[in-house]
Amino acid sequence: MSTDEERQRQRTYTWEDPAPTSAANRDMHGLDFLRGVIDGTIPHHPTARTLGFTVTDAREGFAEVTIEPREFHANAVGSIHGGVLATLFDTAMGFCVASTLEAGVGYTTLDLQVRYIRPVQTGRGIVRVQGFCEHTGGRTATARGEARDADGRLLATASSTCLILR
Repeated sequence: MSTDEERQRQRTYTWEDPAPTSAANRDMHGLDFLRGVIDGTIPHHPTARTLGFTVTDAREGFAEVTIEPREFHANAVGSIHGGVLATLFDTAMGFCVASTLEAGVGYTTLDLQVRYIRPVQTGRGIVRVQGFCEHTGGRTATARGEARDADGRLLATASSTCLILR
């Protein structure tokens, strides 16, 4: 039996009850909520814990999430599964829209389009996914996103439309 066969791959993680995070997202100004997630006073949501990404920056109309790609993110061809990157885009672009919303106003993704440019590999450092809010209206908002590797190379782009829930 080879060393790889002998080594059991296993991953254990924990998450917080999502209800307080959801309530804060609903009841706070979007940018204040994001600042709380960044400084740790509001827990990351379970999806972030499951995939291992964090919100690392937020300003009005902007949000950034980062991840260090790991083996458990891999797809059948050996790169990081496109769904992982799509989830990061959905999060970054949703949060950049949220950063423009007042307390009590929510949002949900209506559509998400991802364009993959380069494969994302493990062992190449942090991947930054940034969302930029292009427009927040009374009923919808639009956002665009970019994913870049540790060397600043563009890995993928995305766009999204969100429904504003007043």
